[in-house]
Amino acid sequence: MKQYDYLIVGAGLYGACFAHQAGLKEKRCLVIDRREHIGGNLYCRNAEGIHVHQYGAHIFHTSDREVWEYVNSLAEFNCYINSPVAIYKDRLYNLPFNMNTFYQMWGVRTPAQAVAKIEEQRAEMAGRTPVNLEEQAISLVGRDIYEKLIKGYTEKQWGRACTELPPFIIKRLPVRLTFDNNYFNDAYQGIPVGGYNVLIEKMLAKADVRLGVDYLAGKSDWDTLADKVVFTGMIDEYYGYRFGKLAYRTLRFEEEWLETENFQGNAVVNYTEREIPYTRIIEHKHFEFGTQPHTVITREYPGEWCEGAEPYYPINDTRNDRLYKQYSDLAAGEENVIFGGRLAQYQYFDMHHVIKQVLQLKSTI
Repeated sequence: MKQYDYLIVGAGLYGACFAHQAGLKEKRCLVIDRREHIGGNLYCRNAEGIHVHQYGAHIFHTSDREVWEYVNSLAEFNCYINSPVAIYKDRLYNLPFNMNTFYQMWGVRTPAQAVAKIEEQRAEMAGRTPVNLEEQAISLVGRDIYEKLIKGYTEKQWGRACTELPPFIIKRLPVRLTFDNNYFNDAYQGIPVGGYNVLIEKMLAKADVRLGVDYLAGKSDWDTLADKVVFTGMIDEYYGYRFGKLAYRTLRFEEEWLETENFQGNAVVNYTEREIPYTRIIEHKHFEFGTQPHTVITREYPGEWCEGAEPYYPINDTRNDRLYKQYSDLAAGEENVIFGGRLAQYQYFDMHHVIKQVLQLKSTI
Protein backbone atom coordinates (compact mmCIF):
# COMPACT_ATOMS: atom_id res chain seq x y z
CA MET A 1 0.00 0.00 0.00
CA LYS A 2 1.32 3.42 -0.96
CA GLN A 3 1.66 6.21 1.56
CA TYR A 4 -1.00 8.43 -0.06
CA ASP A 5 -4.11 8.00 -2.16
CA TYR A 6 -3.38 11.20 -4.10
CA LEU A 7 -0.27 13.18 -4.89
CA ILE A 8 -1.57 16.64 -5.83
CA VAL A 9 0.89 18.73 -7.82
CA GLY A 10 0.03 22.37 -7.24
CA ALA A 11 -1.37 24.07 -4.14
CA GLY A 12 -3.55 26.47 -6.12
CA LEU A 13 -7.33 26.50 -6.19
CA TYR A 14 -7.85 23.28 -8.18
CA GLY A 15 -5.36 21.29 -6.13
CA ALA A 16 -6.59 22.66 -2.81
CA CYS A 17 -10.24 22.07 -3.66
CA PHE A 18 -9.47 18.52 -4.79
CA ALA A 19 -7.57 17.87 -1.56
CA HIS A 20 -10.55 19.13 0.45
CA GLN A 21 -13.03 16.89 -1.36
CA ALA A 22 -10.68 13.92 -0.99
CA GLY A 23 -10.19 14.69 2.70
CA LEU A 24 -13.94 14.62 3.26
CA LYS A 25 -13.78 10.98 2.13
CA GLU A 26 -10.81 10.27 4.40
CA LYS A 27 -8.43 9.97 1.45
CA ARG A 28 -4.76 10.60 2.21
CA CYS A 29 -3.38 13.52 0.18
CA LEU A 30 0.07 14.99 -0.28
CA VAL A 31 0.04 18.43 -1.89
CA ILE A 32 3.30 19.80 -3.30
CA ASP A 33 4.16 23.08 -4.97
CA ARG A 34 7.23 24.76 -6.48
CA ARG A 35 6.44 27.99 -4.73
CA GLU A 36 7.11 28.67 -1.08
CA HIS A 37 3.46 29.39 -0.35
CA ILE A 38 0.04 27.83 -0.84
CA GLY A 39 -2.76 29.29 -2.96
CA GLY A 40 -1.09 29.56 -6.35
CA ASN A 41 -2.10 32.83 -7.96
CA LEU A 42 -4.68 33.44 -5.23
CA TYR A 43 -1.97 33.96 -2.64
CA CYS A 44 -2.35 37.12 -0.55
CA ARG A 45 0.56 38.67 1.34
CA ASN A 46 -0.21 40.54 4.53
CA ALA A 47 1.30 44.03 4.34
CA GLU A 48 0.57 45.43 7.81
CA GLY A 49 -3.12 44.58 7.59
CA ILE A 50 -3.58 44.99 3.84
CA HIS A 51 -3.99 41.69 2.00
CA VAL A 52 -2.04 42.21 -1.21
CA HIS A 53 -3.19 40.06 -4.13
CA GLN A 54 0.33 39.04 -5.06
CA TYR A 55 -0.48 37.73 -8.54
CA GLY A 56 -3.18 40.14 -9.65
CA ALA A 57 -6.68 41.00 -8.48
CA HIS A 58 -9.10 38.13 -7.85
CA ILE A 59 -12.80 38.78 -7.24
CA PHE A 60 -14.97 35.76 -6.56
CA HIS A 61 -18.27 35.77 -8.44
CA THR A 62 -20.76 33.10 -9.43
CA SER A 63 -24.42 32.43 -10.09
CA ASP A 64 -24.02 28.81 -9.02
CA ARG A 65 -25.65 28.45 -5.61
CA GLU A 66 -23.84 25.17 -4.87
CA VAL A 67 -20.45 26.78 -5.47
CA TRP A 68 -21.34 29.88 -3.43
CA GLU A 69 -22.58 27.84 -0.47
CA TYR A 70 -19.49 25.65 -0.65
CA VAL A 71 -16.96 28.49 -0.41
CA ASN A 72 -19.01 30.20 2.29
CA SER A 73 -18.91 26.99 4.33
CA LEU A 74 -15.13 27.41 4.43
CA ALA A 75 -14.66 31.18 4.74
CA GLU A 76 -16.66 34.32 5.42
CA PHE A 77 -17.08 36.49 2.32
CA ASN A 78 -17.55 40.23 2.35
CA CYS A 79 -19.93 42.17 0.08
CA TYR A 80 -17.30 43.66 -2.26
CA ILE A 81 -18.76 44.65 -5.66
CA ASN A 82 -16.35 44.99 -8.56
CA SER A 83 -16.88 48.41 -10.14
CA PRO A 84 -13.74 49.28 -12.10
CA VAL A 85 -13.01 52.69 -13.58
CA ALA A 86 -11.16 53.39 -16.83
CA ILE A 87 -8.90 56.38 -17.49
CA TYR A 88 -8.34 57.62 -21.02
CA LYS A 89 -6.38 60.86 -21.46
CA ASP A 90 -7.13 61.92 -17.87
CA ARG A 91 -10.89 61.39 -18.24
CA LEU A 92 -12.75 58.82 -16.14
CA TYR A 93 -15.24 56.30 -17.52
CA ASN A 94 -17.23 53.67 -15.68
CA LEU A 95 -17.01 50.00 -16.60
CA PRO A 96 -18.65 47.87 -17.84
CA PHE A 97 -20.25 49.93 -20.62
CA ASN A 98 -23.40 51.33 -19.01
CA MET A 99 -25.44 54.51 -18.87
CA ASN A 100 -22.77 56.21 -16.76
CA THR A 101 -20.22 55.39 -19.50
CA PHE A 102 -22.48 56.67 -22.27
CA TYR A 103 -23.19 59.88 -20.37
CA GLN A 104 -19.47 60.41 -19.83
CA MET A 105 -18.75 59.61 -23.49
CA TRP A 106 -21.56 61.47 -25.31
CA GLY A 107 -23.67 63.31 -22.73
CA VAL A 108 -26.73 61.12 -23.38
CA ARG A 109 -29.09 60.65 -20.45
CA THR A 110 -31.68 58.07 -21.50
CA PRO A 111 -31.40 54.47 -22.75
CA ALA A 112 -33.09 55.45 -26.02
CA GLN A 113 -30.47 58.15 -26.63
CA ALA A 114 -27.68 55.71 -25.83
CA VAL A 115 -29.04 53.06 -28.22
CA ALA A 116 -29.40 55.63 -30.99
CA LYS A 117 -25.82 56.82 -30.51
CA ILE A 118 -24.42 53.29 -30.50
CA GLU A 119 -26.36 52.43 -33.67
CA GLU A 120 -25.04 55.57 -35.32
CA GLN A 121 -21.50 54.60 -34.36
CA ARG A 122 -21.91 51.01 -35.59
CA ALA A 123 -23.11 52.14 -39.00
CA GLU A 124 -19.62 52.18 -40.52
CA MET A 125 -19.58 48.37 -40.33
CA ALA A 126 -23.04 47.93 -41.87
CA GLY A 127 -23.14 44.98 -44.24
CA ARG A 128 -19.52 43.97 -43.53
CA THR A 129 -18.31 40.86 -41.75
CA PRO A 130 -15.57 41.70 -39.22
CA VAL A 131 -12.22 40.15 -40.12
CA ASN A 132 -10.27 41.32 -37.05
CA LEU A 133 -10.83 42.45 -33.48
CA GLU A 134 -10.98 46.12 -34.39
CA GLU A 135 -13.81 45.62 -36.84
CA GLN A 136 -15.60 43.29 -34.45
CA ALA A 137 -15.49 45.86 -31.64
CA ILE A 138 -16.74 48.66 -33.89
CA SER A 139 -19.56 46.45 -35.14
CA LEU A 140 -20.64 45.91 -31.53
CA VAL A 141 -20.23 49.29 -29.80
CA GLY A 142 -18.94 51.80 -32.36
CA ARG A 143 -15.70 53.66 -32.86
CA ASP A 144 -15.72 56.06 -29.89
CA ILE A 145 -15.88 53.33 -27.25
CA TYR A 146 -13.49 51.16 -29.24
CA GLU A 147 -10.87 53.92 -29.62
CA LYS A 148 -11.02 55.14 -26.02
CA LEU A 149 -11.77 52.07 -23.91
CA ILE A 150 -10.88 48.96 -25.93
CA LYS A 151 -8.10 49.54 -28.44
CA GLY A 152 -5.13 50.55 -26.28
CA TYR A 153 -5.96 48.23 -23.40
CA THR A 154 -6.39 45.23 -25.71
CA GLU A 155 -3.19 45.93 -27.63
CA LYS A 156 -1.24 46.10 -24.39
CA GLN A 157 -2.87 42.94 -23.09
CA TRP A 158 -2.13 40.90 -26.22
CA GLY A 159 1.05 42.61 -27.40
CA ARG A 160 -0.17 43.21 -30.96
CA ALA A 161 -2.41 45.54 -32.94
CA CYS A 162 -6.15 44.96 -32.82
CA THR A 163 -6.10 44.66 -36.61
CA GLU A 164 -3.85 41.61 -36.16
CA LEU A 165 -6.07 39.92 -33.56
CA PRO A 166 -8.91 37.57 -34.55
CA PRO A 167 -12.48 38.83 -34.06
CA PHE A 168 -13.53 35.86 -31.88
CA ILE A 169 -11.59 37.28 -28.91
CA ILE A 170 -14.53 39.64 -28.31
CA LYS A 171 -17.53 37.77 -29.64
CA ARG A 172 -19.67 40.12 -27.59
CA LEU A 173 -19.24 43.19 -25.41
CA PRO A 174 -21.59 43.87 -22.50
CA VAL A 175 -23.78 46.92 -23.05
CA ARG A 176 -25.88 47.75 -20.01
CA LEU A 177 -28.64 50.33 -20.39
CA THR A 178 -28.82 51.07 -16.67
CA PHE A 179 -26.76 53.21 -14.31
CA ASP A 180 -25.24 50.08 -12.76
CA ASN A 181 -21.46 49.90 -12.33
CA ASN A 182 -21.37 46.28 -11.08
CA TYR A 183 -18.96 44.60 -13.50
CA PHE A 184 -20.43 41.13 -13.07
CA ASN A 185 -23.98 39.96 -13.66
CA ASP A 186 -23.61 37.05 -11.24
CA ALA A 187 -25.95 36.60 -8.30
CA TYR A 188 -23.13 36.23 -5.75
CA GLN A 189 -19.92 38.20 -5.37
CA GLY A 190 -17.32 38.97 -2.73
CA ILE A 191 -13.85 38.36 -1.33
CA PRO A 192 -12.90 36.19 1.66
CA VAL A 193 -12.52 38.23 4.85
CA GLY A 194 -8.82 38.04 5.61
CA GLY A 195 -7.83 37.24 2.04
CA TYR A 196 -7.83 34.08 -0.06
CA ASN A 197 -5.25 32.36 2.14
CA VAL A 198 -8.05 31.77 4.66
CA LEU A 199 -10.03 29.81 2.06
CA ILE A 200 -7.06 27.78 0.81
CA GLU A 201 -5.88 26.92 4.33
CA LYS A 202 -9.31 25.47 5.12
CA MET A 203 -9.23 23.42 1.92
CA LEU A 204 -5.81 22.00 2.77
CA ALA A 205 -6.50 21.34 6.46
CA LYS A 206 -6.47 17.54 6.17
CA ALA A 207 -3.65 17.27 3.61
CA ASP A 208 0.10 17.02 4.04
CA VAL A 209 1.74 19.97 2.27
CA ARG A 210 5.31 20.37 1.07
CA LEU A 211 6.40 23.63 -0.52
CA GLY A 212 9.41 24.67 -2.57
CA VAL A 213 9.70 21.30 -4.32
CA ASP A 214 9.77 20.53 -8.04
CA TYR A 215 7.65 17.53 -9.00
CA LEU A 216 9.01 17.17 -12.52
CA ALA A 217 12.61 17.24 -11.32
CA GLY A 218 11.99 14.09 -9.29
CA LYS A 219 8.85 12.71 -10.92
CA SER A 220 9.71 9.03 -10.65
CA ASP A 221 10.32 9.31 -6.91
CA TRP A 222 7.22 11.39 -6.21
CA ASP A 223 5.01 9.01 -8.18
CA THR A 224 5.94 6.13 -5.89
CA LEU A 225 4.24 7.87 -2.96
CA ALA A 226 0.63 7.76 -4.18
CA ASP A 227 -1.85 5.66 -6.09
CA LYS A 228 -2.89 8.57 -8.29
CA VAL A 229 -1.50 11.96 -9.32
CA VAL A 230 -3.50 15.17 -9.73
CA PHE A 231 -1.43 17.45 -11.96
CA THR A 232 -2.31 21.16 -12.17
CA GLY A 233 0.82 22.47 -13.86
CA MET A 234 1.58 23.14 -17.53
CA ILE A 235 0.56 20.14 -19.60
CA ASP A 236 3.25 20.72 -22.22
CA GLU A 237 5.92 20.85 -19.51
CA TYR A 238 4.60 17.59 -18.05
CA TYR A 239 5.36 15.93 -21.38
CA GLY A 240 8.75 17.62 -21.77
CA TYR A 241 7.47 19.99 -24.47
CA ARG A 242 7.37 16.96 -26.78
CA PHE A 243 5.35 18.72 -29.48
CA GLY A 244 6.52 22.26 -28.71
CA LYS A 245 5.63 24.96 -26.17
CA LEU A 246 2.16 26.35 -25.74
CA ALA A 247 2.01 30.15 -25.81
CA TYR A 248 0.84 32.39 -22.98
CA ARG A 249 0.69 36.01 -22.02
CA THR A 250 2.31 36.85 -18.70
CA LEU A 251 2.18 39.73 -16.23
CA ARG A 252 4.83 41.71 -14.43
CA PHE A 253 3.87 43.48 -11.20
CA GLU A 254 5.31 46.71 -9.89
CA GLU A 255 4.28 47.19 -6.27
CA GLU A 256 4.49 50.46 -4.33
CA TRP A 257 3.91 51.23 -0.66
CA LEU A 258 2.47 54.71 -0.13
CA GLU A 259 2.22 56.70 3.08
CA THR A 260 -1.24 57.90 2.15
CA GLU A 261 -4.62 56.62 3.23
CA ASN A 262 -6.24 56.50 -0.19
CA PHE A 263 -4.45 56.69 -3.55
CA GLN A 264 -7.12 56.27 -6.23
CA GLY A 265 -10.43 55.74 -4.44
CA ASN A 266 -11.15 52.42 -6.14
CA ALA A 267 -9.70 48.92 -6.09
CA VAL A 268 -9.32 48.67 -9.87
CA VAL A 269 -8.50 51.48 -12.31
CA ASN A 270 -7.78 50.58 -15.93
CA TYR A 271 -5.48 52.70 -18.10
CA THR A 272 -6.67 52.32 -21.68
CA GLU A 273 -4.16 54.47 -23.57
CA ARG A 274 -1.62 52.47 -25.57
CA GLU A 275 1.16 54.88 -24.57
CA ILE A 276 0.84 54.01 -20.86
CA PRO A 277 2.70 50.69 -20.50
CA TYR A 278 0.63 49.20 -17.67
CA THR A 279 -2.97 48.08 -18.06
CA ARG A 280 -4.26 48.87 -14.60
CA ILE A 281 -3.46 49.90 -11.05
CA ILE A 282 -4.80 47.83 -8.17
CA GLU A 283 -5.23 49.41 -4.73
CA HIS A 284 -5.57 46.34 -2.55
CA LYS A 285 -7.04 47.79 0.63
CA HIS A 286 -10.31 48.62 -1.13
CA PHE A 287 -11.06 44.92 -1.67
CA GLU A 288 -11.70 44.67 2.07
CA PHE A 289 -12.74 48.27 2.83
CA GLY A 290 -9.45 48.93 4.62
CA THR A 291 -8.95 51.94 6.87
CA GLN A 292 -5.18 51.70 7.35
CA PRO A 293 -3.22 55.00 7.29
CA HIS A 294 -1.10 53.62 4.43
CA THR A 295 -1.86 51.89 1.15
CA VAL A 296 -0.31 49.44 -1.33
CA ILE A 297 -0.77 49.73 -5.10
CA THR A 298 0.30 47.43 -7.92
CA ARG A 299 0.78 48.30 -11.57
CA GLU A 300 0.27 45.43 -14.01
CA TYR A 301 2.43 45.13 -17.12
CA PRO A 302 1.48 42.44 -19.68
CA GLY A 303 4.19 40.70 -21.70
CA GLU A 304 5.08 37.69 -23.80
CA TRP A 305 5.60 34.55 -21.78
CA CYS A 306 8.98 32.83 -21.81
CA GLU A 307 10.24 29.88 -19.80
CA GLY A 308 10.81 30.96 -16.21
CA ALA A 309 7.99 33.51 -16.24
CA GLU A 310 4.54 32.81 -14.83
CA PRO A 311 2.02 31.78 -17.51
CA TYR A 312 -1.28 33.64 -17.02
CA TYR A 313 -3.42 33.77 -20.13
CA PRO A 314 -3.55 30.94 -22.70
CA ILE A 315 -3.49 32.15 -26.29
CA ASN A 316 -6.27 30.03 -27.75
CA ASP A 317 -5.57 30.53 -31.43
CA THR A 318 -5.49 27.88 -34.15
CA ARG A 319 -1.85 26.95 -33.63
CA ASN A 320 -2.08 26.59 -29.85
CA ASP A 321 -5.43 24.81 -29.87
CA ARG A 322 -3.99 22.25 -32.29
CA LEU A 323 -0.90 21.83 -30.12
CA TYR A 324 -2.95 21.45 -26.95
CA LYS A 325 -5.05 18.77 -28.65
CA GLN A 326 -1.89 16.71 -29.12
CA TYR A 327 -1.05 16.98 -25.44
CA SER A 328 -4.63 16.35 -24.26
CA ASP A 329 -4.73 13.19 -26.38
CA LEU A 330 -1.68 11.94 -24.47
CA ALA A 331 -3.28 12.93 -21.17
CA ALA A 332 -6.44 10.99 -22.03
CA GLY A 333 -4.35 7.82 -22.08
CA GLU A 334 -3.04 8.27 -18.53
CA GLU A 335 -4.75 5.84 -16.19
CA ASN A 336 -3.51 7.23 -12.90
CA VAL A 337 -3.12 10.96 -13.64
CA ILE A 338 -5.87 13.59 -13.44
CA PHE A 339 -5.11 16.86 -15.27
CA GLY A 340 -6.99 19.87 -13.92
CA GLY A 341 -6.87 23.66 -13.80
CA ARG A 342 -6.04 26.40 -16.27
CA LEU A 343 -2.48 25.27 -17.03
CA ALA A 344 -3.22 21.56 -17.36
CA GLN A 345 -6.32 22.23 -19.46
CA TYR A 346 -4.91 25.25 -21.32
CA GLN A 347 -7.98 27.35 -20.71
CA TYR A 348 -8.61 30.49 -18.69
CA PHE A 349 -11.07 29.65 -15.91
CA ASP A 350 -12.77 31.89 -13.41
CA MET A 351 -12.52 30.62 -9.85
CA HIS A 352 -16.08 29.31 -9.72
CA HIS A 353 -15.48 27.25 -12.86
CA VAL A 354 -12.51 25.54 -11.21
CA ILE A 355 -14.46 24.73 -8.07
CA LYS A 356 -17.43 23.44 -10.06
CA GLN A 357 -15.16 21.08 -11.97
CA VAL A 358 -13.85 19.56 -8.75
CA LEU A 359 -17.31 19.32 -7.17
CA GLN A 360 -18.49 17.41 -10.23
CA LEU A 361 -15.66 14.92 -9.65
CA LYS A 362 -16.41 14.31 -5.96
CA SER A 363 -18.38 11.11 -6.55
CA THR A 364 -15.32 9.54 -8.23
CA ILE A 365 -12.66 10.77 -5.80
